[in-house]
Amino acid sequence: MLLRCHLKRALPQKVSCRFCAVMGKLQSKLKHSTYKYRPDGFRDERIQTKAFQEYSPAHVDTVSVVAALNSDLCVSGGKDKTVVAYNWRTGNVVKRLKGHEREITKIACIHKSGQFFSASRDKTVMMWDLQGSSQPRQQFSGHTMVVTGLAVSPDTSQLCTGSRDNTLLLWDVGTGQCAERASVSRNLVTHLCWVPREPYILQTSEDKTIRLWDSRGLQVTHIFPAKQHIQTYCEVSEDGHKCISCSSGFGGEGCEATLWDLRQTRNRICEYEGHFQTVASCVFLPRALALMPVIATSSHDCKVKIWNQDSGACLFTLSLDGSGPLTSLAVADTVSLLCASFSRGIRLLRVDRSRGLELQEVAGF
Repeated sequence: MLLRCHLKRALPQKVSCRFCAVMGKLQSKLKHSTYKYRPDGFRDERIQTKAFQEYSPAHVDTVSVVAALNSDLCVSGGKDKTVVAYNWRTGNVVKRLKGHEREITKIACIHKSGQFFSASRDKTVMMWDLQGSSQPRQQFSGHTMVVTGLAVSPDTSQLCTGSRDNTLLLWDVGTGQCAERASVSRNLVTHLCWVPREPYILQTSEDKTIRLWDSRGLQVTHIFPAKQHIQTYCEVSEDGHKCISCSSGFGGEGCEATLWDLRQTRNRICEYEGHFQTVASCVFLPRALALMPVIATSSHDCKVKIWNQDSGACLFTLSLDGSGPLTSLAVADTVSLLCASFSRGIRLLRVDRSRGLELQEVAGF
């Protein structure tokens, strides 16, 4: 039986900040609400006032996506058409990259390197290198509509892109040439994720399905049971055995994340219910974080939730009041998360293991 987390609507909390200059940075005190769930099913609501760092903003408009490049740097993009490499530990911009003509929609990084890819509403994908010039190292043009999916193969030799034009394209990273093309009617791609150490690509769609593609020939090898709402995002575990998908929704209808088995059975394992609007992003949290496996989700309801992966129980909720819809979530290190938002840039969150996986907002940029 699935354990479900039922979260009551909370009245909007006013955010009060005091700012003072500290060594070129802005330091503030932010009051926000958090919810910790007890075994008896009731919740403890806490109003916390904690010091945090407000760094120089990475973007001047809505941030659509954030991804971790290495243990210190993240890469983000948004409506300002700019790709930004940022040191989230020091609060410094490493590089601003301009080349796209419209909003950035996706970022995919080659981890432990200085290379990454950006997708845009201008129908193109660009490859960047922090050690190189400010010009894109490679450009991939082939879609006829906004690019909404981006995944790099484990050996970094191939790039898979997806779009609202119903197509997936497989590219040779070295040459920039398209090697394979596949199209499925009404398959409006929302996200792509490459399965670690495998030739398979996971894809979510506006047609409410999740597809597993074999990159060898770019053929669909499996379609998971259709959900009731648009699937907005997907993430694969490090061992490649499980994946999570996220659902759109409103008023608590839909608004869930779902855990699937990627091995032979490919069954639905668990559902995580408790958000009140579209779940936009989900991540598997590092195994070193807790005794049990845990995941995190972010939603358009301004909340980030931590869940027990096995039972479906909601362990903690952080409400980022005033942030608007939360658009993207990324694991920065063992205890840190990066959360992109519509109205308040990127928020740095930290998990306090000594307080039962309590999630705290510690910085913003």
